[in-house]
Amino acid sequence: MSAIESLSWQVPYPPSLDFGQQLTREQLFNSMQSTMARHHGGPVWLFAYGSLIWRPECHSVERQRARVHGYHRGLYLWSHEHRGTPECPGLVFGLDRGGSCSGFAYRLEESNLDESLMALWQREMPYPAYRPHWLTCRLNDGSKVQALGFVLERHLPCYAGDLPDGLLSQILASAKGRYGSTRDYVEQTLNALRSHQMPDRNLEARFRRCHNLREV
Repeated sequence: MSAIESLSWQVPYPPSLDFGQQLTREQLFNSMQSTMARHHGGPVWLFAYGSLIWRPECHSVERQRARVHGYHRGLYLWSHEHRGTPECPGLVFGLDRGGSCSGFAYRLEESNLDESLMALWQREMPYPAYRPHWLTCRLNDGSKVQALGFVLERHLPCYAGDLPDGLLSQILASAKGRYGSTRDYVEQTLNALRSHQMPDRNLEARFRRCHNLREV
């Protein structure tokens, strides 16, 4: 048995995935309206921790480095379309409970807020894999704002959790979907974080370990 197989044999791959039906535009609108009803008023901020850092969806009038506590970034969500296929699922980032996470906070433009939010919901919520949530976000200037973030729903089949390094190494080497590979997606996020002087040390270390496993 290879090193990769011995580390990952306990986790079935590919997993049996059932994302359910895609949300309709009406369901997306209702989710957006329900989320905005919980907003405390004032400017609407968005917390970006993954691809939204290097490929933002919404028009913003301000951007600051930011951190949230109580959640961390992880490759915990299966992707059967964007970064993988049903036969070879990939992974994308999500916010999971515990720790803290650095990223960017975007203050969204008020003049086209509904349009921007709907575009965001269509991108992040085609399936109900995330829970839109208002996060306490500390900005680089020391102030705190209420920022919209997309938190993982642990009880759903699309939640992958913290996979063994061996299996993650296999996925990084092979999973590729409509928008490219899981590996490219991770590298782009790591590069973006590093270029803005807020590297994710844990993720960097794990990425190196998985690369080294592929060399075994």
